[in-house]
Amino acid sequence: MAEKESKDIEAAAQRVADARVWMRIDEKAKKLSELDKQIASPDFWNDASRAQDISRKASALRDTIAGYEEAEALLDDARAAAELASEDEAFLDEKQRVLDRLAEMLGRFEMESWFSGEMDSNDAILSINPGQGGLEAQDWTEMLYRMYVRYAEQKGWKAKPLDVVPGEGIGLDRAVIQIEGHNAYGMLKSEHGVHRLVRISPTDDKKRRQTTFASVEVLPVMSDDIEVDLNPADVRVDVYRSSGPGGQCVNTTDSAVRLTHMPTGIVVTCQNEKSQLQNKEAAFKVLRAKLYEIERRKRDEELASLRGERMENSFGSQIRNYVLYPYQLVKDLRSNIETGNVDAVLDGDLEAFVVGYHRWRVSQ
Repeated sequence: MAEKESKDIEAAAQRVADARVWMRIDEKAKKLSELDKQIASPDFWNDASRAQDISRKASALRDTIAGYEEAEALLDDARAAAELASEDEAFLDEKQRVLDRLAEMLGRFEMESWFSGEMDSNDAILSINPGQGGLEAQDWTEMLYRMYVRYAEQKGWKAKPLDVVPGEGIGLDRAVIQIEGHNAYGMLKSEHGVHRLVRISPTDDKKRRQTTFASVEVLPVMSDDIEVDLNPADVRVDVYRSSGPGGQCVNTTDSAVRLTHMPTGIVVTCQNEKSQLQNKEAAFKVLRAKLYEIERRKRDEELASLRGERMENSFGSQIRNYVLYPYQLVKDLRSNIETGNVDAVLDGDLEAFVVGYHRWRVSQ
């Protein structure tokens, strides 16, 4: 028994040591020290936007390091409980309780390690657009919009509408939201692609089965220190009156903003902020993200060409089915995660699909 328990502690100690390596704790501590020096600088807050970005990064590093140090403390507690258990078996349960808590914490750390990309810790810009199908597709767009807002609420994230346009009659013509939260972009990359709905049409008097599509695009909110090739002279700015429900100033002034990037033809609109200036700033944020994504894809395709790889364009590919009739099933076509509780998923219970996708992605 004593030998087995010694092995339990040994295995836990190895996992903690391994975590220090793949979490890059030493590297993060060095980076935090550099950021703290910048924060201590007298002119640090002269550029408020840059200062907030650096402070956010420092806070995230500090939380990661503190979490790892807590895991080390739990390992020490487990060792202490194991020593006491060698003399009094009453401490066996305490040792197991601490080891279970440590294992749970290391599991969370492992999931965090999946989001180590350059932009993964950033906030996300999520755009939902109806496919073919008129009213049906607009209704599906609104259902997806609600699903993601509810998911963000469940995660403790903030969902901020940037451009939510009502459809004609029902649903939404389009929806663009900024989702702010820890690893929001990294996690929500799982949602990028086409979502397919099968149900009895609520707009069909004959109650026939209808298949509807909507596309979801997920982009990172760009930090100011990330260089994007965007010349303001290449952007045409148009202002117009917002459509749909709104608060003070909305619908009564030309507060909505449309940006057209002439070299690429990209058009970005924003109308849900209270002022024209706020809408313009939000629209430029989305435009920067779209231009960055174009450059990233170009780099990926060039690398794939050099390696002789066949690239598949994930945007436009069907990633998940939501079947409401003749049976109830939501299934992800990449990870094969599925559930019959469609109502819960559409009410924001997406965590199993998001985590399942990333576990599948890492396994590839």
